[in-house]
Amino acid sequence: MVGRIEDYALIGDLETAALVGKDGAIDWLCVPRFDSPACFAALLGTDDNGHWRVAPAGAGACTRRSYLPDTLVLESVWETVGGTVKVTDFMPPRSGFPQVVRCVEGVSGRVDMRGDMTLRFDNGRIVPWTRTVDGRTVAAVAGPDSTLLTADAPVEMSVGTSRTSCVFSVSAGERVTFVLGWSPSHIPALVLMDPGAALDGTTEFWRNWAAKCLYQGPWRDEVVRSLITLKALTYEPTGGIVAAVTSSLPELLGGERNWDYRFCWLRDSTFTLSCLLRSGYREEAVAWKDWLVRAIAGEPSDLQPLYGLAGQRRLAETTAPWLSGYEGSRPVRFGNAAVGQLQLDVYGEVLNTIYSALRAGVAIDAQVWRLIASFMDYLEEHWREPDAGLWEVRGPRRHFVHSKIMSWVAADRALRMARVAGLRGSAERWRAMRQEIRKDVLRHGWDDELGCFVQYYGSRRVDASALLMPRLGFLPPGDRRLHGTLEAARRLDHHGFVRRYADTGGGGRVNDVDGLRGAEGAFVACSLWLADSLALTGRRDEGRERFERVLDVRNDVGLLSEEWDPVRGRQLGNLPQAFSHVALVNTAFALHGTRTVSRAGHGSRDGHGAPGGEGDGNGNGHRPRDGVRSGDGDGSRAGSGSRVRAAR
Repeated sequence: MVGRIEDYALIGDLETAALVGKDGAIDWLCVPRFDSPACFAALLGTDDNGHWRVAPAGAGACTRRSYLPDTLVLESVWETVGGTVKVTDFMPPRSGFPQVVRCVEGVSGRVDMRGDMTLRFDNGRIVPWTRTVDGRTVAAVAGPDSTLLTADAPVEMSVGTSRTSCVFSVSAGERVTFVLGWSPSHIPALVLMDPGAALDGTTEFWRNWAAKCLYQGPWRDEVVRSLITLKALTYEPTGGIVAAVTSSLPELLGGERNWDYRFCWLRDSTFTLSCLLRSGYREEAVAWKDWLVRAIAGEPSDLQPLYGLAGQRRLAETTAPWLSGYEGSRPVRFGNAAVGQLQLDVYGEVLNTIYSALRAGVAIDAQVWRLIASFMDYLEEHWREPDAGLWEVRGPRRHFVHSKIMSWVAADRALRMARVAGLRGSAERWRAMRQEIRKDVLRHGWDDELGCFVQYYGSRRVDASALLMPRLGFLPPGDRRLHGTLEAARRLDHHGFVRRYADTGGGGRVNDVDGLRGAEGAFVACSLWLADSLALTGRRDEGRERFERVLDVRNDVGLLSEEWDPVRGRQLGNLPQAFSHVALVNTAFALHGTRTVSRAGHGSRDGHGAPGGEGDGNGNGHRPRDGVRSGDGDGSRAGSGSRVRAAR
């Protein structure tokens, strides 16, 4: 039986990942990559759509489970009448094709065990041809996919057309290990690894990686767990980072807000880069920056909000009618139609990322400087247009305030980089553009009666994206309009957490923002943005309380999905959500407020990333290290800041 979203733990090999339930079932695994079709898809349907369970016969959920410290190696323990047994699950970092290792070890007494595997290729749809190779090995094949399952001890296996089962017993000190490997069906002989050596190597890999973390403040264990999760969502061959490993886990149980998150969003870029650099992971940050530059290369008008793992642009959205959906949430979607949306804020995200990388000492070549100039040429012509916004709404385009502010960020960061890039001839145009956008936002995006910035021009709705303003430098921290907007954001409170925007779709009504029915839960990252904003505006204790409230809703192994339903006490949306974990790390730095020094010797002030140029609140910009004066001459204070992504 499929568990709750929060019942799942993650294992992965830096190219794909599996979700393991408390009952010992792997209900989700895509092979060979994050964005490949699933061979275990019970998560979005039933057990008949593919799963692999190893647990004591007749048992339910495990008694307890945890990761080995500073690793992605999962241990689940069952205490039964007959004794205690431990199952260790992991995926060794890839050295060929993906393999899943499940080690069953007797701790005390004697425990009868059962294993059941149902393979369904092509997202739970295709039944493979399955056969016994010998008493310990089972092979399956269908079309381009093949698997090999082997045990390192005698077990009683039963192989049918739709299911492979086995029964065995373990006493204290005894061990039975299963290895499942995938390979293309045209490769005749898949060699499975030695499980003992694989466990040692996997444990050593993760502990060596976690030891590089520079964060030394409170919540270190929580920060390290989030960083390990983020690393597990990284596609090692290209450096791309997927938003989550799952597709179509609902933002509203039984509803239609079901999206495929197994791709890489540009909107993540600045926030992710900041998270990695300040945590000491420069190599991963550079790989992410390089992926970004490769993905966006080309005509500025062709810039997409998201790309595939290698920068692919065609991510057509389809539905899977043979899957019943998680708890009846349909349709089940693969691919993402947001790829074709106009989202002007991503231009600001890209330039802010490049600017942040430059300030951190990451090399930027001449090709990237030319790309910056071409992006700015495009944005100068198009920033006045309505778009789909950072929430990727599937309703009509609007003049979203956040999109306008991020266009201002693009002009501001381009202006800051102009001298370094030798683009002085464009500086006056970009300065004028920055000034014009700012005046436009203050004229049309501010509501005097409400005392806050609104979601889009002409609306009277508050939007959680306003919580990002303290980081972006659009207004100085002491500006009354900023404080008024932060106060107004309290209207988005949902039992102590924060929604993305006001609920206008309750009771099954169509939401007039995104055109979909029903109200979603609280967005985890928004709650963390509020904690950030409170800390940045001098209310650190309140920010800490908000932050720790988010920590309390992580699951038992420290994972966060996209949303939290505080009424039902349920996680919602795709799991684990990279954006939630990136935001957790950055908020910990913001609240801790220490000065860290990277191995390259670059300081990071107050945990907020590389400090940008700061004005004095009167429009008199101080000269930052990049040699470009900030400040519009209208009371703004332009900071470097780091930015974040949104829901789909």
